[in-house]
Amino acid sequence: MQEKSPGAPKAWQVVLEHIESGLIDGRFAPGDRLPAERELAASLGVGRSSVREAMRVLEVLGLVRTGTGSGPAAGAIIVATPQGGMAALLRLQVAAHGFPLHDVVKTRLMLETGIVETLASLPEAPLGPARDVLDAMERDDLSAGEFLALDAQFHLCLAEASGNVVVAAMMAGLRSSIESYVRAGAGRIADWEATAAQLRAEHRGVLEAIERGDEDGAHLRIREHITGYYAGAGLARV
Repeated sequence: MQEKSPGAPKAWQVVLEHIESGLIDGRFAPGDRLPAERELAASLGVGRSSVREAMRVLEVLGLVRTGTGSGPAAGAIIVATPQGGMAALLRLQVAAHGFPLHDVVKTRLMLETGIVETLASLPEAPLGPARDVLDAMERDDLSAGEFLALDAQFHLCLAEASGNVVVAAMMAGLRSSIESYVRAGAGRIADWEATAAQLRAEHRGVLEAIERGDEDGAHLRIREHITGYYAGAGLARV
């Protein structure tokens, strides 16, 4: 057997590249079932174990769902759910210090200031879900963890309201990747009740600026909201 050159892709990468090219040129689309493991292995000249390895990677990335056995539920189906895959990758990179927390927060700032400016420019932005989350945050029996989960949902609702699915997926990944830091930061805040009240007011202020079409005001409020929490919790200064 001819040895591969040092720069040659691994066998499982060959499978990934084949599926990627199929998605790009339209041979594969969400909802399609990929060729059987045996068929892919034979057509690409790789082992079946390499096909299985590639499918595991695609499943983690949120691009396929796999089923075992035989019948209509067996095999790999393209589902294209990028939020889960992006969140998993970002979580691992942040945990391994591949992405400094400071840079993750700065990226979040760039995204969220753009999101609220976009929403403020839309005459009828779909803000109902965000309002519902804010109403849920008014409960006085929420633990810090429950409050922060709703906080994350509010920011994600704004991203989804922008109508940009890539931005929404990135926001979901960023929020998920720093969730443990955010929760840990809450434990370092001396007066959580006062902080929660302040965060509620800041959320309302952001939404009000969006609703009156004040792009600059929305930009300033979301920036102060994000940087204020991270600084107050001793997480990052940006």
